Amino acid sequence: MAGNSTEPGQSVISRVSAILLTFTDSDVRSLTEISRLAGIPVSTAHRLSRELEHWNLLERDDDGRYHVGPPLRGIGTTEWRAPTLIERGSCILDDLAEAVHRPARLGVLSGSEVKYVEKRPNHAVTSTYLAAALPAHATAFGKVLLAFAPRRITDSLVARGLTQFTPDTIVAPERFRSSLSTIRQAQVAVSSGELEVGKHYVAMPVFADGGVIAAIEVQMEDPRIDFANVCPALAVACGGLSRELTDVTKGHRPPVRPGPGDSE
Repeated sequence: MAGNSTEPGQSVISRVSAILLTFTDSDVRSLTEISRLAGIPVSTAHRLSRELEHWNLLERDDDGRYHVGPPLRGIGTTEWRAPTLIERGSCILDDLAEAVHRPARLGVLSGSEVKYVEKRPNHAVTSTYLAAALPAHATAFGKVLLAFAPRRITDSLVARGLTQFTPDTIVAPERFRSSLSTIRQAQVAVSSGELEVGKHYVAMPVFADGGVIAAIEVQMEDPRIDFANVCPALAVACGGLSRELTDVTKGHRPPVRPGPGDSE
């Protein structure tokens, strides 16, 4: 019996411990159950449970039943709070920007726009809702995200019409769809003067469990030279972040390989 203790002369600590131990095999207990399982009178169980409730160690619902409070749920639990995309991405961008000596940014798709949630060398953006929004069809990381997005998103974007920002912006529907197909196969996109004349970018996808959830983009000064120099480092950055985020979406720490006889 969980937390059962009927020895005389119990201290307050032992009685409190007995109460808390009644929750080891159940998420909810009535006062009567706490009293019986802890081996203490109902009046004592009531008094100590209310004290534990005061300290937020127990919670009481509308039916008068008790639940374990947030502070205790975080102690000794096997749950692990996985770092977020922003937390992991910031380190990746730091290393990437330092390696290629070019500005880099991490973006996610939001409707017909791409929002960058981290950028280097500028200060990090702390929320996708506050991040700068750029047209997805005219940016390198936007095109990467569209290439792997559900077709309905691309269809909706094309149906509304693609805005032409410069003479190099791809706006013809069939040509645009063809470019996305090529990007999906190559897993790399380039935007050369499509959003701003003279601005060049290359981007690659960030995967998590088979799907693309973000993209990293690096600015180039001269695509003819920088593309070959930037792409290897960009591929390493996206691959590393993809592996880390796959661990996150699986809900566990970076994997520990099973030993003989263990199952996956």
